[in-house]
Amino acid sequence: MKLETIITPDTICTDLASTGKLDVLGELGELLARGSSKLSADSVTRILVERERLATTGVGEGVAIPHGKSEALTQIIASVGISRTGVPFDAIDGAAVHIFVALLAPQSSSGDHLRALARVSRLLKDPAVRERLMGARAPQEAFEIIVEEDEKHSH
Repeated sequence: MKLETIITPDTICTDLASTGKLDVLGELGELLARGSSKLSADSVTRILVERERLATTGVGEGVAIPHGKSEALTQIIASVGISRTGVPFDAIDGAAVHIFVALLAPQSSSGDHLRALARVSRLLKDPAVRERLMGARAPQEAFEIIVEEDEKHSH
């Protein structure tokens, strides 16, 4: 599964406005809802918040991968948010989070869901990828970086 099949420039924000955890999840929920006509921003945000209550999705090094499942979906969708200032997100290393990739999968797709999480995680472990994304000034630019780097990291 290539990330370009689950992320579009429409579901990317290169300048998140939020400064708090719940507000960021709301912004990511709005972006994700653009990826499917079957979802409302409120329902997506609720799914992300419920998952976040179980354990933080802040994986460290300035990255968080909020995720969840929805019965309304037939395929995985994702959104990307970049915070210039960083957001306190209870990440495992205590650092503020700058890059968020939110994933929403169909209720029945545990394998694809886990593969997508692993692929995003692997991509964002690379400091050069994180640096390039932080430099992206527009959604299209961030999308092109993701597509290019995902191709490089998939071998």
